[in-house]
Amino acid sequence: MSTPSPRPSYAAVLRVPHARRTFAAALVGRLSYGTVSLALMLSLTRSTGSYAVAGLVMALFGATSVFLSPYRASLVDRHGPRRALLPMALLYAALLCVLAAACRHPGTPAGVLAATAAITGACTPPLGPTMRAVWAELLPDRAMLQRAYSLDGVAEELLFVSGPLLVGAVVGVAPPAAGVVLSALLVAVGTLAFATSAAAGVLRPAEHGKDADAPGGAGAGQARALLQPVVVAAGVGVSVSAVDLLVVAFASERGLGDGTVAWVLAALSLGSAVGGLLNGAVAWSSSARARLPFLAVGLGLCLAAAGLAPGVITLAVAVACAGLFVAPALTTAYLIADESAAPGFRTRAGAWCNTAVNAGLSAGAAAVGLLVERLPLPVCFAVSGAVAVAAALVPGRRRDRSAGRPGPVSRRPSRSRPSRRSGRSPRRRSPSGASGRP
Repeated sequence: MSTPSPRPSYAAVLRVPHARRTFAAALVGRLSYGTVSLALMLSLTRSTGSYAVAGLVMALFGATSVFLSPYRASLVDRHGPRRALLPMALLYAALLCVLAAACRHPGTPAGVLAATAAITGACTPPLGPTMRAVWAELLPDRAMLQRAYSLDGVAEELLFVSGPLLVGAVVGVAPPAAGVVLSALLVAVGTLAFATSAAAGVLRPAEHGKDADAPGGAGAGQARALLQPVVVAAGVGVSVSAVDLLVVAFASERGLGDGTVAWVLAALSLGSAVGGLLNGAVAWSSSARARLPFLAVGLGLCLAAAGLAPGVITLAVAVACAGLFVAPALTTAYLIADESAAPGFRTRAGAWCNTAVNAGLSAGAAAVGLLVERLPLPVCFAVSGAVAVAAALVPGRRRDRSAGRPGPVSRRPSRSRPSRRSGRSPRRRSPSGASGRP
């Protein structure tokens, strides 16, 4: 089914002109998404003294950030990253500073905090989808693009592991509000460097996405083509978010400490990172649409098997095996979204997958909380895996090429200036579970 490919390598991806500077700038901005949730949650709980109020404010912040993501991505499609991302990022950073200042003054009304958080989340710049649009513009070859997406996903995985550690270091010497200000600084500096890079400059505004917006035309065909990757991305989000609480319940049943939970969840992240790198290093003979269901099924079966683990070591191994399918499944979903995207819909196509993952993360966390109190733990693991398996049953349909863009393989190479696209990177939970990965 697949054969190792000695090239192009990950190093070759980074040697593409403008790739390193643009990618590094995007990662600086996206590190903000790894720090902001924990910093804001700590600030809110200290300011309000209420976990309920803090949870509500974080829920509003996460909801507007996640569910308005496709709309913000459409602004990038229509106006280009420089005209859309920069104002968005500066407004988002300014509002984060307002939230930090409000949290520094105990007694700020909960309604003010909630309204400010909701507006702040609505302005979150879609750096992940836009960066993947740049990758597709830079890399006309599908094998190179697969490696770039895998590299992007693994890097983001590391950001969401290191972000909370960075916040922990900050709150050791400063109030939690300083972590919120740090998040604002990261997103402002990173987005400024990213949007002004030469690679981002070639993502020219589309002509109002005529293909994608035509009723009954290319837009309808594109929606059908996006159904498979969006549903699978949501299923992966649900299944993976369930692991957090299930591992906590597993440890609690056996009288194990929180440190055990952290190690098991680290195994999931490690498995995802390894799986992402392996997926990008293989020259697959099958199409992305053909691979995606098998990756979702593999995730589901490993999670079901994890419920049968007799001890924590076997649980960690099973969870790590499940992780091997997470990044590849999401990377493949983004590749399909890119193949399906009409010229005026590239960033939005990836943003829909991004929204699906983050919505799945939130829904999975809520649903499994109800299940754990009513069903045996092995059944809960099986149900979480069954969600991914069920998502794999959605048929993959190609978009009618005659209605819009050329086929996915025929991207024009360019030496002097890079080529075009959309997307997002593999999922991972923010510490609070309230906001996802814009």
